[in-house]
Amino acid sequence: MKPITVLAAADEELVEAAEYYESRSANLGVRFLAVVESALGAIATGPARAPLIRNSIRRRLLTQFPYAILYRDDPNEIVVIAVMHLHRRPGYWAERL
Repeated sequence: MKPITVLAAADEELVEAAEYYESRSANLGVRFLAVVESALGAIATGPARAPLIRNSIRRRLLTQFPYAILYRDDPNEIVVIAVMHLHRRPGYWAERL
């Protein structure tokens, strides 16, 4: 299993989304983080399972939330590019490549 590195911008998106959900309902942000953690575990054990969406970038959809994890499967690590809301600004993350 390869280590996962989360870009700072992706980490900021993750924190902002969790804070937003927590402000909406108690423990909803915690549930969001648990879903993200589960998705990251699935990515770590089978990085090639998610579909390619652009060149070497893969997209893992989250269950229960309108988000996806965009990542690149490098030889020695998995790099999380974005924790992206599916209904806002598609393609904004491309500048991070």
